[in-house]
Amino acid sequence: MNHGGKAKKIASSSDPFVDEEAPSQEAERSSVLIVDEAQSQHQGSSKAATSSTHEQNSPVKSWQWWLMVGVNMFFLIAGQTASTLLGRFYYNQGGNSKWMSTFVQTAGFPVLFIALYLFRSNTSSTQTTTSTPASKTPVTKITFIYVVLGIIVAADDLMYSYGLLYLPVSTYSLICASQLAFNVVFSYFLNAQKFTPLIFNSVVLLTFSASLLGVDEDSQGTTNISNGKYILGFLLTLGASATYSLILSLMQVTFEKVIKRETFSVVLNMQIYTALVATLASLVGLFASGEWMTLQGEMHAFHSGKLSYVMTLLWTAISWQVASVGVVGLIFVVSSLFSNVISTLALPIIPVFAVIFFHDKMDGIKIIAMLMAIWGFISYGYQLYVDDKKARKILVGVEESF
Repeated sequence: MNHGGKAKKIASSSDPFVDEEAPSQEAERSSVLIVDEAQSQHQGSSKAATSSTHEQNSPVKSWQWWLMVGVNMFFLIAGQTASTLLGRFYYNQGGNSKWMSTFVQTAGFPVLFIALYLFRSNTSSTQTTTSTPASKTPVTKITFIYVVLGIIVAADDLMYSYGLLYLPVSTYSLICASQLAFNVVFSYFLNAQKFTPLIFNSVVLLTFSASLLGVDEDSQGTTNISNGKYILGFLLTLGASATYSLILSLMQVTFEKVIKRETFSVVLNMQIYTALVATLASLVGLFASGEWMTLQGEMHAFHSGKLSYVMTLLWTAISWQVASVGVVGLIFVVSSLFSNVISTLALPIIPVFAVIFFHDKMDGIKIIAMLMAIWGFISYGYQLYVDDKKARKILVGVEESF
């Protein structure tokens, strides 16, 4: 998934989107908590409880929070870039199995157990979405959710595989930027997130960016793909971007309404078990389609050799899971929408590498589409800056009043 695939606080409880003319509801709730804390300290009540509340709800994040955001951003961008380039390399060197390409996008999920082990003992529960302790989720219900999401992930991965086969990498990566626009829409309807002028501007720009590539005949590049297959690749990649955004919003709803717990291990479990289901679904597709019978011949005919074939698939699988760790981490620390936005940071990176390694054609339309997509990201980034600045003013004002 460019998505990567493709779950600290969930978006609606720490949503960065607020109205430019008024402080966000989250900031207001945080300031109230800060006022309550200051009053408690002023009256001599327990400092331990209030300092804990202040640390969890203060809008001004600690350096540890920013470090976590930075590390997860690196994982997402590096993993997404490497996996996309390796996926294209697989096709360029003679690989042709769409189901194998789909399989490797989730087959590396055991890598996530390392992150689960490292963070299980060091991560404490964050504030839940309700004021009462969350009851344990029934196994049958959570299993059903994992299975449904896993099947959707497998279908999403298959669409991405077709898109990467039929499109130049530069075109593919730019179309994938439309996932941000889809995520804003899904978040609005499913997660009650707000539109602001800056966010609306971002959605419009990303939509126009993808539309330019859809009507640009020269975007087919040097891959000798027919016009029909190019259109199919464009539509499937666009559909995959929409599906990926839907997956993120559904994950968010699951944590808020069903699981009602927001720990890193719980979020990572969601990623692991949905990836397990998606991997099994990909295996079923691989054998049902008959593509498994062509894999041995594909490996022997791989232009750069059999070892290169195995290593390409292996590192593609690992790269997807590195990106998944970044996706999960950013959704947990910030929000699903922010996670999707950060994935667009790879836009200036992937097309450049595609030109260097795969000789993709970068015409004027692609450059304009790229600049529009980057402008859309900057628009969202400025919204985050405005929100953080207002939150700091609220905190300073409250502290000065005491």
